[in-house]
Amino acid sequence: MTTDILIEPLTEDTFAVFGEVLEARGEPAKIINQGKCGRYHDLAALDFAGEEARAGISLFLSEKRTLPYRLEMVERHPLGSQAFLPMTQEPFLVIVCPDEAGKPGRPRAFVTAPGQGVNFYRNTWHGVLTPLSDPGLFAVVDRIGDGDNLEEFWFETPYRVLKRT
Repeated sequence: MTTDILIEPLTEDTFAVFGEVLEARGEPAKIINQGKCGRYHDLAALDFAGEEARAGISLFLSEKRTLPYRLEMVERHPLGSQAFLPMTQEPFLVIVCPDEAGKPGRPRAFVTAPGQGVNFYRNTWHGVLTPLSDPGLFAVVDRIGDGDNLEEFWFETPYRVLKRT
C-alpha cells in the first residue's frame, strides 16, 4: 500500500522552509558586461560546516524519471547546503520533507518552472535528483570536505508522487 503525494508548483513561499528558489525574475540587481547582461546577485545562502570545507561545483547527469514516481528514500546533508541548477529549461521534480525529531515527516513534491533551480538548506530532507526529461544535466554547488555529510532514510512504505489533475 502506498500513500499518494500530489505535485505542487514550486514557489518562493511554499518552499521557504526547505530552501531557496533560484531564478532570474524581476529586474536584475546590476547591469554588467557593457550593458548587455543582467546580474541576479547572491541568490543562495551557501552554508558549509567545517574548517576545511569549501564550495565545489559538480555536474550531475541523472536518468529521466516518469510519473507516477515511486518515492522510497530521502537524504539530507548535515554539513552543508546543496544547490541544483538545471542546465536545460526543462522542469524537474523537487521532493522535500519536514524534519520530525530527526526523521523525515510527510513528503511534499514540487515541480519547477523552466529556468528554476533550488538550494536546499543544510540538514533538509530531500529526494534524489529527479529530472522529468532528458538530458538530466545539472550544475550542483555543494560542500567539499571531510566528514559524514550524507544521511539516508528509507521509508517502510513508499509514497507515490502524482501529477495534480
